[in-house]
Amino acid sequence: MQSVVSRSVLMMAVALTVTGCAADPHASLPEFMRAKAPDQPPPEPAPDVERLVRANLDKVFLATSYPRNMRVAEPHRAVRGDGWTACVRADLTSATGTPLGSQTYRLTIAEGEIKDRRRVGNEDNCVSEHYTSIMVTK
Repeated sequence: MQSVVSRSVLMMAVALTVTGCAADPHASLPEFMRAKAPDQPPPEPAPDVERLVRANLDKVFLATSYPRNMRVAEPHRAVRGDGWTACVRADLTSATGTPLGSQTYRLTIAEGEIKDRRRVGNEDNCVSEHYTSIMVTK
């Protein structure tokens, strides 16, 4: 009787081990015994930065900065994550009415939305980008 119980326990242990390995797509089992690896979602298409900036002007610039001469650069895939980054420039005015000159911002875009923006400095690669003017109608 003890022999039957020992065999049953041993067979269950082997079955659980093999079942656990089959769930791992990288297991060292033959291909037909492995679980299929999940399909990766297709990469997000490049965003229309010009359209996004026009539609979300208040997310990029303060209304009191009176952005003029706006320009956008082509988007690039984000270094981390699945999103995109793009640079945008405009001539701005300070809250006191003093001209600030041309200011550059880096936009983080994901799922067709502007998720973040930050001002860039001279060391950023936005300096070397090629910009295209955009027209904003009010």
